[in-house]
Amino acid sequence: MGIDAARGLALIGLMAIHLLPAWDEDTGEASWSWILFSGDSAALFALLAGVGLALTSGGRHPHEGRTMAADRVGLVVRAVLIAVVGLWIGTLMPEDPPAYNILIYYGVFFLLAIPFLHLGPKALFASAAVSGVVAPLLMQGLRNSLPEFVSYNPTFTDLLTEPGAVAAQLLLTGTYPALPYMTYLLVGLGLGRLNLRRIEVQVRVLVVGIGLVIFARVASYVLLYAFGGYERLLHSASMSEHDLEEALIWGPDVLPTTTGWWLAITTPHTNTPLAIAASLGMSLAVLGVFLLIGQKIGPWLLPLSAMGAMTLTLYTAHLVGLSFEVHYDLPYLWFVINLAAAALFAVAWQRALGQGPLERVVSTSVKAIRRLMLAGSSGSPRE
Repeated sequence: MGIDAARGLALIGLMAIHLLPAWDEDTGEASWSWILFSGDSAALFALLAGVGLALTSGGRHPHEGRTMAADRVGLVVRAVLIAVVGLWIGTLMPEDPPAYNILIYYGVFFLLAIPFLHLGPKALFASAAVSGVVAPLLMQGLRNSLPEFVSYNPTFTDLLTEPGAVAAQLLLTGTYPALPYMTYLLVGLGLGRLNLRRIEVQVRVLVVGIGLVIFARVASYVLLYAFGGYERLLHSASMSEHDLEEALIWGPDVLPTTTGWWLAITTPHTNTPLAIAASLGMSLAVLGVFLLIGQKIGPWLLPLSAMGAMTLTLYTAHLVGLSFEVHYDLPYLWFVINLAAAALFAVAWQRALGQGPLERVVSTSVKAIRRLMLAGSSGSPRE
């Protein structure tokens, strides 16, 4: 219940970012939706994807042998199906899209997770730490030698005609680049190898999350304003103080390569080490809260948890709706409509039919390939 409710909140966050204004038109300051959800909703989604992968591959006792091999093949099937949905949505979106689709990136997340699926929590947390530091360095260091991305939302045509550019976008240069985002997924995978029902574990998740947020924010502030990072950015980028302040709030279009001091910022979607740490901390804190309250007020969380149990279906429907571009004039109304429709549909469908429609298609396909893999296996593989 707690995990699904946290995933439901992540879905609401993405809806808010897609539909609501990012700034106040009167003051020019960042809106509440931008402050609350930008960057963190996608990070929470990736973290919970890792938790889900762990739970479906043995939880605290990872599957072994043929069963783990079946899990890995099933994960390939899941990745391909989700990526296909993402590529199809890309064909519906206009050139200047109302939203950037995370689903095709999700397919890459899952493919990259395959070698880590058998590991225990310590190895997974260590791998996540390496990813959180090394991936941003690669992202900045290789930026000038990588091709520009071909589309905000890649399509089947893009994949066939410019596979190198699409691969670079999905791994390093896109909105949700897979290599930096593996930090969230690997931490989630490690969490799923723990006993998340224990109160001590839930409290630790919450405390570590809050600590990470504080550490990332304080470290960024000290590096920028006590150690001269702000001045280095100002001089290296040849921009005014106003432009730099704007970049620190909204993020540059692409992370500049003029100086390594850009890696000290925590702006959403910049995917620097400290930005990753801040979003990871917020995601852990949210998960910790929902784990703690899930068993106590579970029925009150039903709308959130029902939405969280079928985010693939609801997120896909949300993006298809956005592709018609009828929401710009009345963003708050459309946000309420999206939210109400998602909650009502999710609760009604779950009570009547259980698993969401797209979730059932993916689940049925994965189960079928796992049965084929396990058919004829001798002995009693560890489940």
